[in-house]
Order: sequence, then C-alpha cells, then structure tokens
Amino acid sequence: MKEITDIIKAYHKATKEKKKTALATVVKVEGSSYRRPGARMLITEDGQLTGAISGGCLEGDALRKALSAIVQQENKLITYDTTDEDDAKFGVQLGCNGIVHILFEPIIDEDDLNPIAILTALQSTRASAVLVTLFSLTDKQQLGTSLLFKQASIRSKIPVILKDEIIKDTEQVFINKTTAFKVYMRDNQQIDAFLEFIQPPVSLIIAGAGNDAQPLAEMAYLLGWEVTVVDGRPTHATAQRFANALSILVSKPENVMAQVHIDGQTAFVLMTHNYNYDLELLKYLLDTDAPYIGTLGPRKKLLRMLEELELATPENETRVHGPIGLDIGAETAEEIAISILAEIKSVFTGASASFLKEKKNPIHVYGLTNN
Repeated sequence: MKEITDIIKAYHKATKEKKKTALATVVKVEGSSYRRPGARMLITEDGQLTGAISGGCLEGDALRKALSAIVQQENKLITYDTTDEDDAKFGVQLGCNGIVHILFEPIIDEDDLNPIAILTALQSTRASAVLVTLFSLTDKQQLGTSLLFKQASIRSKIPVILKDEIIKDTEQVFINKTTAFKVYMRDNQQIDAFLEFIQPPVSLIIAGAGNDAQPLAEMAYLLGWEVTVVDGRPTHATAQRFANALSILVSKPENVMAQVHIDGQTAFVLMTHNYNYDLELLKYLLDTDAPYIGTLGPRKKLLRMLEELELATPENETRVHGPIGLDIGAETAEEIAISILAEIKSVFTGASASFLKEKKNPIHVYGLTNN
C-alpha cells in the first residue's frame, strides 16, 4: 500500500508541473521474478520513476515503453522473458528466470476512472478492496485498470458484456480474501484478469512513548504502516517525538479503546514500561478481536499479568506474543524494533519467519490462486 501512496503523491506533483505520466503494473508472472503481480511504478515523461516493477533490471526499458504509451495515448502490454539467455534483445541484463508481463497505462487526467483516480478511491477509506486489471496476452487491445470493488461501492469501466461475470468473481475474491487470476472471452478474444485483493495498511498501535518506541514508530512509518502512539504522559506522547505518527493519544488505559479502531490489520504493542498501565490495557485488549497483541519484556511478566487478570488460559498465552519479536539477537532499540516489525509482518502474512534458504517452495506464495 505504501507504493500506491507514493505513486499518488508523485502523480499529483507531476500534474502540478504539467508533466504527462504513465502507470506500469506487473499483471502476471510465470516463474521467478523480483516483484510479483501488483507491483507498480509511475513514470513521468521526463523519466522520473516512483515505485518499482523489478530489482532495477527492467526499469530502463520500462521507461522507453512508458514514453511510447504516453505519446500514443494507448495501453500497452510488454512481456519480458528473463528465461531467455539472449537478454540483449531487451537491451537489459535480466536473469531472474521468469516471464514478466507488464501493463503500461498512460494517465489521462480528464478521465474520472483513470488508474490513478481508481487508486485514489482505493485509499479514500480504510477498508479491504478488490482491484481488477484487464489485459490480453493474445490481443493488442488492453483494457487496463478497470474496476474497484469495496463492500459499499463499485467503480467500474468494464465492458457491459463482461461486467456481471467479472463482478461475480470479484465478490468471491473479496469473500475469500485471496488474489486470483481469471480468463474471460469477448468476441472470441481472450481477456485475462488480475483480481487483486488489497487490505488496508497495518495499523500499529504502540502503547508507550519512551525512547525505545521512537525507532519502532519511525520504521513502521517507513513501511507505510499507520502508527498510533498511546501514553499517559503528555511530556512523552508529543508530535515532536513522533513526527510521523498518524495519531498521538494521551490517555488512561480505560479510555484507549474508545479512541482507536481495531480491524483485521491492527497490531497492538505494549511497551510503556509501566506494569500497571500495560496490565489494565491488556485486560481490555483481550476482550477485542485484535489479531496481534505483543508485550515487551520476559515471558514471566506476561504470565504474571494473565494470572492477575484471571485470564491465564492456554488460548490467551498463545494469543499474546510475549516476549515480543523474533529471535534475531536484538540488543539496541533499533534492533528490537526490527525484531518486532518482522514478527508482526510474519503473523499477518502467515509466513514461517524462517531462513529463506531453507524454504522448499517458491518464496512468493501468499494470497494467490490461478483458478
């Protein structure tokens, strides 16, 4: 989601400077590739790039393709076959051992449903959504970013002949919370669809405004997460100390729940270094659907809190991550922040948090279906 945010900002800057732009989107990958479907990059006519569609090996050629799309004012699908040993035919050195299909869409400012307008609508509310991008591997015509589905609204420029069928599949993707690829037929032409399930960014609520919370808040911001800092001390919970926090609350534990929103992308970290504050807040958190709760400090501290709350059940002992973080040998506040963020990320993606070199399956397998 951070990439989309950066792209929207870059687009508005380019618009003010009267620069034409194009959006490049990875819509399909066969085999291995540095970026997966859904990776995006905005290209301006003077060569400024925001976002990434590869590890850097495709960007040079992508710039030329984007400029062609801008000049011709038409969508273009470009296929890069990095399995081919003759990489020179693309004018780049690849070697990712995969086939990458990238859609280039010139942004027409006057179009109320241009790709940037649709991405902006995606971010207008904190809610899960499905973004549908239509392309064709067999035909020159590329329909591009065509539909945004949210629970309460639909923005679409899909041809009428395909609309009902695609919306039906989109609803299923929304229910399953799993990105999918579909194939449709229109006038004997194959239309491929990338149905991308997108969740809002992680909302990280940090209870504690001490010095060790500062690198955690800053690193989470760099990841594109929405950061809220909560503390009972007005001297610590300040905008000067947490400049990039979305919200800063000076509050007693019993009032916190009424001031925050908890959804399926919310993570709570208890690190006030005030045992009673953490204890009381934990009591309220265990009565919520917060998918991630972590406590700083030794395991015996968490067990003691659960005992005092008379909530020491196996379920709660498993649910709360304490001590918080992955075992990476962290010592400094910055290292501990990395450990905490890595654990939260692994919990939300369902990843094992093990060494990639020990992984038997492809690295990128989360949230994709091909049926």
